[in-house]
Amino acid sequence: MSIREDAIAKTITPIFTACAAQEGVQIDTLMAGVAEGTIAIPRNNNHHFDRIVAIGKGVSTKINANIGSSKDYPEAAQELQKLCVCLRAGADAVMDLSMGGDLNAVRRAILDNCPVPLGTVPIYQAVAETVERDGRQIGEVTVDHIFKTIERQAEDGVDFMTIHCGITRNSLARLQGHERLMGVVSRGGSFLLEWMSHNNAENPLYERFDDLLAILKQHEVTLSLGDGFRPGCLADATDRGQVQELIHLGELTQRAWAAGVQVIIEGPGHMPLNQIEANVLLQKRLCHGAPFYVLGPLVTDIAPGYDHITAAIGGAIAATAGADFLCYVTPAEHLKLPSAQDVHEGVIASKIAAHAADIAKGLPGALDQDIAMAKCRNRLDWKGQIELSLDPAKARSFREEGGSYKGDACSMCGSYCAIKVYKKAVAPPRAKS
Repeated sequence: MSIREDAIAKTITPIFTACAAQEGVQIDTLMAGVAEGTIAIPRNNNHHFDRIVAIGKGVSTKINANIGSSKDYPEAAQELQKLCVCLRAGADAVMDLSMGGDLNAVRRAILDNCPVPLGTVPIYQAVAETVERDGRQIGEVTVDHIFKTIERQAEDGVDFMTIHCGITRNSLARLQGHERLMGVVSRGGSFLLEWMSHNNAENPLYERFDDLLAILKQHEVTLSLGDGFRPGCLADATDRGQVQELIHLGELTQRAWAAGVQVIIEGPGHMPLNQIEANVLLQKRLCHGAPFYVLGPLVTDIAPGYDHITAAIGGAIAATAGADFLCYVTPAEHLKLPSAQDVHEGVIASKIAAHAADIAKGLPGALDQDIAMAKCRNRLDWKGQIELSLDPAKARSFREEGGSYKGDACSMCGSYCAIKVYKKAVAPPRAKS
């Protein structure tokens, strides 16, 4: 029985017990969400870890951090360092997007050290091995290679996989007749479009969807339906290519659920502020309430070096509207492979967005830490403020930088601290001696 089938049968398992305790929700509420498909619990049978998290309706907004080797930086060691950084910063899940080096070795090293759900994009490995190892073209990746890669990764313990099943020959034809400013910016989506064009054939991940589901169910892999036509700039947001793929994903969601496979839906991308809420509502409607996983969205295209901020703005709005899973964006987005410091800043920015949204959604307990922070600030309790911070190390370093001011206030206000002045103003008058 799969996690979804156990939930439908109302069979309480250790996974549900551990996850409910982790999320702070009633076990029957959690299981009802999994049975309805509004909650997913990514947990491969072969990946053993204690922090079992739920993604979806009624639980806290989760964040994912992407890491992975590249052709120029193929070593596993630096990705393990990034893994440690994003875990310390509080990532709820990690994705290995490696395309350089020994991909099996890199993934297995990350899995061995990953105490949270790990995701991958299997088409990356199939393409990298075909092009870099075998010296062939993207279009020459064999269908057998694609499915064996998915199976190998599932056997290793990957908990969720981004798979672009919603791209079809019909949608490609429609896209070719529709002018887009940036075309397709999804790497996996572009690979499949190239394969389809080269072979004049249907997307094998769509055509053999039932075979895919059989592999995923056997190993308990959550299907993250990739958005190959996500907008890569604001000008392409909410166009017919994006929406048509979303319609396909909604149909595939029901087929996956019927097969006992859990589903997450991936979404944009780049998008103006005023379109975000409508996109979330559209996804929830077309995909039957399945958990929504968004990259950002980035709300402007002109902030290279600061895209962790543009993504956090969009992510907060999306999560408030009902998105469930935020993929972080680092300051290095669009510019380079992120460093460990970039990873740290990306996770923190995404955590801010997720937390702000949980407060706006009225999630029980979401405001508790903010109330505690306000009390510490009112007491000028600097130690308490630092400990409650999302990034205590940075808060501490800033406080220490202002150490030239000797007092209980800060170097910004000093003796003119509004909290101190207010307390003096409302204090009862001293009796005359």
